[in-house]
Amino acid sequence: MAISREKNSIRLKITLWFSLILLFISFFTLASVFYISRTVMQKTVKDALIRMVENNYDEVEYYEEISQGELDRDDDQYLQYQNGYIEIDDDFITKMNGISAGVYYSDGKLFVGSDPNPDLLEKVPFSDGQVQTSREDGINWYIYDRSLAGQKLDGLWLRGAVSEQQGQAQMSSTMKMSMILLPVLVIFAIVGGYIFAGRLLRPINEINETAMEIGQGRDLSKRIDLGPGNDELHQLAGNFNDMMDRLEKSFDAEKQFSSDVSHELRTPISVIRAECEYILEQDRDKEEYIEALETIERQEHHMSRMVEDLLMFSRLERGTDIYPMEDMDLSGLVESVCVDMALLQVKGIRLDWSCQEQIHIKGSRSLIIRMLTNLISNAYRYGRDHGWIHVRLYRNKDRGDQTVLQVEDNGIGIAPEEKEKIFHRFYQVDSSRTGSGTGLGLSMVQEICRYHGADISLSSQPGEGSSFYIIFFQ
Repeated sequence: MAISREKNSIRLKITLWFSLILLFISFFTLASVFYISRTVMQKTVKDALIRMVENNYDEVEYYEEISQGELDRDDDQYLQYQNGYIEIDDDFITKMNGISAGVYYSDGKLFVGSDPNPDLLEKVPFSDGQVQTSREDGINWYIYDRSLAGQKLDGLWLRGAVSEQQGQAQMSSTMKMSMILLPVLVIFAIVGGYIFAGRLLRPINEINETAMEIGQGRDLSKRIDLGPGNDELHQLAGNFNDMMDRLEKSFDAEKQFSSDVSHELRTPISVIRAECEYILEQDRDKEEYIEALETIERQEHHMSRMVEDLLMFSRLERGTDIYPMEDMDLSGLVESVCVDMALLQVKGIRLDWSCQEQIHIKGSRSLIIRMLTNLISNAYRYGRDHGWIHVRLYRNKDRGDQTVLQVEDNGIGIAPEEKEKIFHRFYQVDSSRTGSGTGLGLSMVQEICRYHGADISLSSQPGEGSSFYIIFFQ
């Protein structure tokens, strides 16, 4: 498994691609070195050939009488030619660094000097001041000629010749050194690249290992610590940690939710079971049967409402399109809900309302009705006997013409330490006043607000009442 993982690792793939690119560059470099070395070698050999021939040109002179020459220079050569003499100065170089030079007749025969390849040179015609290239037996020869006619030596030529092999020895040493050094550098670069890739990808390995630990151990508290930095990998690790924070919170919330659901359902189920066992123990009179069935019906109704609320929570959290958004007359909707809720006359509490006309928003009609109904029901449940509830809908000109829905009462109020908890699922401030409540009303209101992109806030004083504000940013 480890070997297979190593074969498919990003580190190995990066190293292989890097090696291929490096090998291509090395091959290109060697080819370039070979081409440049060959070009430089050819130019160097040709320049040396021209320089040697031009220097020798000045060392050849013609005299009609031998007495005209510098007879005191014993190393000079005097050769008879036609009606005079040719002086070959002692500085005349016939062979040096593989370059041969000599004086030739027009037919290519050597008059004096060095001839490295007579068979070849006799075939090559003379060309004054031009470097010629001739090939024999797979070897290139460079030939450079100067006419001696200007020296009163008509019919004679000064010719220099050199084989291309003369420069290949130097080029060969350069290529050998390159072919030794480049592979060594390539090996060092590949090893260094492999090590560098490992260090570069170490954060990814840590991310992978952390993800595996979370997946295998289900420990959502683990986080990736790459130390200080702001590159892409550190940003990835930060995003991963943020994601795990959200997952951990969501997982903890789900665990708490499951625990709360099981706890809340345990009571009505236990009551139903107890009533069934009691009524089946022996024959009962009609009144006892009716009382037991009424108890079972109440618990069933309570459980049905709870399941319905939980189903709505699930749909809202998943963002399903079961609650489509549409343009709606919020003013008319709030007024109709208040008219219906005022008929309840719970504990003698008076419900009144004031709605600014022609307020329209984009929302779900069923959810807005559920939200307002829950707020008013909550105000009834915790209100004073013969108290009051005020519902207001208006545009707030001071805050960008936002739509504000306010539900205010003069009930028992909420203590400061309870304000955050009342929006938690199944939380109830005073269990003695809950009646048929499920403890999901205000958490449902908050979830509906989130669904519409609205905010909900609370202002309350214990013993004086509460006021809920819902602000629509539309």
